[in-house]
Amino acid sequence: MIEFAQPAALLLLPLPIICYILLPAAKGLHGDALRVPFIDDLQRINTQNKGWWSGVSSNSRLSWRFLGLYFIWILLCLSAMRPIIMSEEQRLPSQGRDIMLVLDISTSMLERDFAYQGRRIDRLSAVKMTVADFVQKRADDRIGLILFGTRAYLQSPLTYDKAAVKDILYAMQAGMAGDSTSIGDALALALKNMRSNGNPQNKVIILLTDGENNDGSLSMLQAIKLAQDEGIKVYTIGVGSPDLFSQMLSLAGLSGVDETELKALAEATKARYFRAAQTGELQQVYQLIDTLETTTSDDRYVQNAEEFYYIPLLAAFFLSCALLLANQRRLQ
Repeated sequence: MIEFAQPAALLLLPLPIICYILLPAAKGLHGDALRVPFIDDLQRINTQNKGWWSGVSSNSRLSWRFLGLYFIWILLCLSAMRPIIMSEEQRLPSQGRDIMLVLDISTSMLERDFAYQGRRIDRLSAVKMTVADFVQKRADDRIGLILFGTRAYLQSPLTYDKAAVKDILYAMQAGMAGDSTSIGDALALALKNMRSNGNPQNKVIILLTDGENNDGSLSMLQAIKLAQDEGIKVYTIGVGSPDLFSQMLSLAGLSGVDETELKALAEATKARYFRAAQTGELQQVYQLIDTLETTTSDDRYVQNAEEFYYIPLLAAFFLSCALLLANQRRLQ
């Protein structure tokens, strides 16, 4: 579709006619006449004929030179109107949420208590598959990734590059960050990297662990207070089979999910706590979070605009050159 950025330039079209009517005739061959530098001597001024052109027959007030000059003026006016061809509307990605994934990769994530397609797999493998699928679905969101064990490490700042985040997910290995679990430090690191201008309502942290906060410099109470002050939702996910053996180990202080603190963290930030003991349950948890944290921004559309003002401008230039050459040949 063709549009004009400056349609008011169309009002310049009758300017030569107005000048012809209102201005007095030029006197002398060159002395009092207006000379156009880039088409010098394009026409001779007939002092006896009040007009812009010479060699006009008695039966016609128009000459080919006048028509040519006026057509050049039309082209210049058309160029000044800035013709634009608009492309079809294209949808821009909506401004979605900032989601920081905080994943436990301590050695306890090697426990093979998850099932997938009839075979036993370790917890970390189930997390990789489920989280990668979740990342792929959040097309309009920025995703960040923090991995933690004894220490917490920012592996990916908030980014739209989903492929890079998934590459890091597939490459992570249990024990890379240590054997113990520093949930408080990991949460503090996530809050620090999400602290920027913007609405806290569009920021979400998803924390997944299979243990309790048994290492690091921050206690869970301190971490909960930090998250509450920032106003950022923290969804917590406890993974692992809650069987009797695991519960006995948890009571002995050897392993197990501290559901009490994870629930307290989620409730304090107006989010939810989930427990996932199998691959299907873990997938359902991320599907539910995906439903709860939908993108609220309206769709935006953009059109590419390509200007073609240079086409009539070039046409005016070449036509001026042609008229100049024709006039020179006539004078020879």
